[in-house]
Amino acid sequence: MIKKKNLIFLVLIILVYGCSFDDKTGIWSGNEEEKRRISQLKERQNQIIDVKKIYSTDTVYSKEITLSQKISLSEPQKNLSWKMSSLNNQNFLGNIYLSGINNILLKKKIGKSKYSVPKNMASPIIYNNNIILSDDTGTIFNIDSSGNIIWKKNIYKKIYKKIYKSLNFSIHKDTIYIVDNIGFIYAISKNTGNLVWIKNHGVPLKSNIKISNNKIFLINQDNRILCLSGIDGSKIWDIRSTKSFIKTQDFLSLAVTKQNDVIVINSSGDLFKIRGEDGQVYWSVNTLTSILVDATDFFESSEVVIDNDTILFSNGSSFFSHNLETGVMNWEQPINSIATPIIDKNNIFFVTENGYLIIMDKDTGKIISSNNILKILKKKKQETKITGFVMGSGKIYSVTLNGNLIVSSATTGKVETFKKIGETIISSPIISDGKFYILTKNSKILVFS
Repeated sequence: MIKKKNLIFLVLIILVYGCSFDDKTGIWSGNEEEKRRISQLKERQNQIIDVKKIYSTDTVYSKEITLSQKISLSEPQKNLSWKMSSLNNQNFLGNIYLSGINNILLKKKIGKSKYSVPKNMASPIIYNNNIILSDDTGTIFNIDSSGNIIWKKNIYKKIYKKIYKSLNFSIHKDTIYIVDNIGFIYAISKNTGNLVWIKNHGVPLKSNIKISNNKIFLINQDNRILCLSGIDGSKIWDIRSTKSFIKTQDFLSLAVTKQNDVIVINSSGDLFKIRGEDGQVYWSVNTLTSILVDATDFFESSEVVIDNDTILFSNGSSFFSHNLETGVMNWEQPINSIATPIIDKNNIFFVTENGYLIIMDKDTGKIISSNNILKILKKKKQETKITGFVMGSGKIYSVTLNGNLIVSSATTGKVETFKKIGETIISSPIISDGKFYILTKNSKILVFS
């Protein structure tokens, strides 16, 4: 384990409740205050590359471990849709049925790719074999299984045109809910793309969206946890938690239990359990090992996964298991992943950013197997990173930034084959109705079976 320490600051843990939701005026009128905010946002986007080179904490896992016990998997489960980030409110993926990847059903560029700045791109969402995706101009597309555009929607007017857009969305009933890195949250009709309502929050929104009991849950860049009405976007409750010194460029994670409680990890490493009905905080714990040494610089976390009475996640420095009821830590393992951990039976599967496929025991955190899957690529091509993964019918499908799809056995942890996609990939692959979906940085959608 190698760790470079470049930044020292103190994190103060403060909670402020009951702060009002900022219903900005001038959503499209371009008033002076909004123009100044957008100008500052554009300037920050242009500085992201240079700042990230100066301030970073780099933790690298690089150990291979031979499989120490037999891995048993459940039968693959077929899902007919993928309506939100990480499939469901609990971010629980499991062993999903996949027919295969030998046949390519669709390969088509949809939309534009205008910006070269670092960006996050949400995976597409799927319903009734229709595909919802967006490009970096903020245009949302609804396409059919043949790639034909059913409708497209872009809400952004002139003052927002020069800002790259990072959208995240979720389908609930007949409505698609969208948040972006400018500060808009809005709802559009799933069938027509027509705007239902829109709010300008005024602060970039940096999380996936979860919807339960007609309530929308999300987090903004300043670690403000929001609950909004699904009917009109009005605020129901909010919580302000500790701000981090450097604003994260990655999506923050939240999940909703089947009892409608909200589990959140913010960019200061604070883990919360909150009652979804009224915003009451049951408990909160800080998961960072240090609050003095570069604790939250460019904080990254995996999705928070809820599995029965356990919360599982990685916070950028370690992988954790916490008790859902009390928040007490069950175990910690100094290894991390930024994508959604996969839980199947008593096993945890994930791939580190630098290419190690890890299998762990869910109860103890013991590493059962660790293999460097990037070794299947040519030496020069190994200098990349894993940008996402998913389990399909007992195999782990991992995608790389430089455009490769690596297939590994979930029972042995070893690589079986790889496929060259040929374009930069910055979002996780998904599986729906037995088909495999990849969205590239250049807004090209690929579908395999």
